[in-house]
Amino acid sequence: MNALKTTTTVAALAAAFALAACDRNSDERTAGERLDGAVASAEQRADEARSDVRRESAEARSDINTAANQAGDKMKDAAITTKVNAELARDNDLSALKINVDTNEGRVVLRGTAPNADARDRATTIAQRVDGVLAVDNQLTVGTQG
Repeated sequence: MNALKTTTTVAALAAAFALAACDRNSDERTAGERLDGAVASAEQRADEARSDVRRESAEARSDINTAANQAGDKMKDAAITTKVNAELARDNDLSALKINVDTNEGRVVLRGTAPNADARDRATTIAQRVDGVLAVDNQLTVGTQG
């Protein structure tokens, strides 16, 4: 029975030493080597974070520029609409109150009524003369204004 206990103990010790030897992977590095590895890893993560921030900043700038351009376009269209309405109001035959002027990307649409065909055609000419107008879609109908 003692021989069996001794053999079992020796086998257990041999297994423990074998497992300990297998478990020695990178822990044999010096403290300085481990510190260098940690610093290198931290620097890599910091570089990745800086790259992410740069990319997201560029995307944000692009989004801001797009929004600013769209707002600028809307303001230009509103100014064109105002100018066309003002010019139509100066014409004795055309009433700005009867003509709806819509502008989108420099394209003007005229809706409503004109008292006669000449006034209808004049509305197109008036709108085309306004700075910034790229095209005029005259949908005015000829009829009575009242």
